[in-house]
Amino acid sequence: MLPPEFPPLPALTRAECEFVDSYLEVVDLLGRINPARSTHTYGALRAAQALVGRAAALKDALALMHARGESEVHAATLAEALRVLDGERRAGRVTMPPPIPSS
Repeated sequence: MLPPEFPPLPALTRAECEFVDSYLEVVDLLGRINPARSTHTYGALRAAQALVGRAAALKDALALMHARGESEVHAATLAEALRVLDGERRAGRVTMPPPIPSS
C-alpha cells in the first residue's frame, strides 16, 4: 500500500522557497522557546541560539527576493505553500495553549 499523496506545492521561485523554509524554521524554533509550552530551559536555550542564524537566513531570503526584483509577496500562493508544509500546526506551537479548566 502506498503512503498518502500530499498536495503539490505551488510554483515558487527559489528565493520564495528559501523564504518559506526559513520562515517555518523560525516558527519551529519560536515554538520550542515558547515559555507557555516548553518544559526545559536547555531546549529553549538551544532553540534561542539557533534562532539567530535562522532569522539571518530569513532576512537573506527576503533580501535576495528584493534584489531580484521580486518586490511583491504573493500571500495567497505562499499561504498555500505553508499549508502544504504543515505551517498551521507548526505556527500553533507559538501561540498560547488553551487554559486548563480549574477544578
